[in-house]
Amino acid sequence: MENILETVMDAMKSFTVQDEDQPLHVGEVMACWIYLAGLEIAKVSVQAGINTTTDDELKAILEEDMKLGNSQRKRLHDFMIKEGITLPPAPEEMPLSDPNSVPLGVKLTDDVIANELSLKIISLIMRAASAATESIRTDVGLLFIQFQAEKLAFATRLKHLMRKRGWIKVPPFYVPPGSQKPLS
Repeated sequence: MENILETVMDAMKSFTVQDEDQPLHVGEVMACWIYLAGLEIAKVSVQAGINTTTDDELKAILEEDMKLGNSQRKRLHDFMIKEGITLPPAPEEMPLSDPNSVPLGVKLTDDVIANELSLKIISLIMRAASAATESIRTDVGLLFIQFQAEKLAFATRLKHLMRKRGWIKVPPFYVPPGSQKPLS
């Protein structure tokens, strides 16, 4: 069994080693490209949610996600330009509109908007975790660790709102065969 203290020290040393002079490997490039593409698609979806909801708390959380997405998009965009990585295409921004003028057959419910946002956040958290663990260069790994931490902190606030409003989707409870039934 490895010495835990030694392992922690080796990990800490790896964070202090600067290897930005090394070229990115194809996995790091693909991770950057996919994450930025995900942020671009999420942006349009969040804009649509802002244009659709009349719920002030949901609108505030969507605007918070928009700010976080803009921040991450800028940092990743700048990094990719610096490294010479081709950027993914970005959809056009949606113009602001009055939520009350959206036809009912088109308007998404607040429940759907919140759950769609939750799925996008989960997807980006998982992508950031994969990118961080697959990265060889420290700067790339740290960038994705930071993105993941920011999204996790945001996801906590979103989950709180979803629970408060009854929008969170809970899978059925698992009761192993032979165990006592859960209390209702």
